[in-house]
Amino acid sequence: MDGGHWPHGSCDGAGGSLVRLRRRASEFFDSLPVAELASEAHRRLWISDWLRVAEDYRTLAEFARADRSGRIAHEAWMCAQTAIQVARSLSCQEDIADADLADKLATGLKSFEDDAGLAIDRVEIDCFGQEVLAGFFVQGGRRGPRAPVVICISDEHITGSSMMGRLPPALLRRNMSLLLIDACNSTHRRSFKPEHVLQCCLDYLEARPDIDQQRIAIYGEGAAAPHASRLALTDGRIAAAVCDGGLLTQFMRRAPFRWMTGLEQSDQDGNSTGSMLPSRRLSCPLLVVVGSRSMVREHEALELRTFYRQAGADCSIVVPNCIPHPLGEVENFIAVDDFIFEWLDSKLGAGRQLDLVTYL
Repeated sequence: MDGGHWPHGSCDGAGGSLVRLRRRASEFFDSLPVAELASEAHRRLWISDWLRVAEDYRTLAEFARADRSGRIAHEAWMCAQTAIQVARSLSCQEDIADADLADKLATGLKSFEDDAGLAIDRVEIDCFGQEVLAGFFVQGGRRGPRAPVVICISDEHITGSSMMGRLPPALLRRNMSLLLIDACNSTHRRSFKPEHVLQCCLDYLEARPDIDQQRIAIYGEGAAAPHASRLALTDGRIAAAVCDGGLLTQFMRRAPFRWMTGLEQSDQDGNSTGSMLPSRRLSCPLLVVVGSRSMVREHEALELRTFYRQAGADCSIVVPNCIPHPLGEVENFIAVDDFIFEWLDSKLGAGRQLDLVTYL
């Protein structure tokens, strides 16, 4: 399996092809013309192109597995999953194709697990002796006996399979592991508060000999972002958090009051005229990703950033460049994921310091 067998660029066997494919995907998103994005014909053509890329890498992975080249197969599966993620980002939930792409992700994930060996482990975490929380533990490029770890929480709209197809490729060559929890497949919400269940994840990680207990971070996407905020607020074991900073919780608490009184009506731009600032601030470094990943709007995040700056606390904001079209919007998830892990590196490791407000 030398470099000439790679379908989309040579590979050094240590992530070179995946790095190039991610760069190619990021450049593709950055160059998307808005006018053509609105055209269903163009979107279907792009989806078809990226699915062909995914199929090429899937075929390579199968050949590598037959040749007992586990490392090559593992990287090829990550390339295939990345290409499927690009195709899915161009579809919409109403498309029949979107369901098919979700199935492709799930199928690819199973093969990805098989070829990853000990690098990916399915885990079951006991919750107070009453329920079990299922997830994945993904080992990063560990340097030393113990590595930092990030607890990643999905929700019903951003599934665990989707995050497993997206995040491990962004983890390549980083001194960091992941514990990915699929919240939409759990029943714990009926019995315990989410932050209490997530504390069980912290207990699980503290018991692992390969984890640095002083460097545990939390990352919540979509509706899980408030859960990450509440865990970081209530548990001092969290060293960094990618979440909503408590903004959505504050909004939900105030919603009944606004409905009854008619106060804090939105302006013509849809922006609330009243402050949504939380009553308490997180003690650990905080990153808010504006948009669907935290359901926080830019002006809200900037207000939160000012609130933290006045208190001398650590709060950073990243604003992804999302391309709107009639069926929704397209995000360069490659660039956003890379930035999030670079920020986590800067808080948990020896990564470079980043700007406090970043526009991608």
